[in-house]
Amino acid sequence: MPIIKSAIKKVRKDKTRTARNKKRELALKSAIKKVRTSRATKDLQVVFSALDKATKVNLIHKNKASRLKSRLSKGVK
Repeated sequence: MPIIKSAIKKVRKDKTRTARNKKRELALKSAIKKVRTSRATKDLQVVFSALDKATKVNLIHKNKASRLKSRLSKGVK
């Protein structure tokens, strides 16, 4: 366990951020799975928005987001 005050605070912040990122990541993965099974354009728009938001908060890289968008849109067509 950290002894320094700033290190203690960092551990606390890291736990919070990890939980937040895990929640976002699970929501994104489930949305992607839903599109792959349903192949609906309405779901596709929701996933595109979620991918853009994930990129904005640095959850995933922008190239990965565009690659997923391309593959998902190909599957819906």
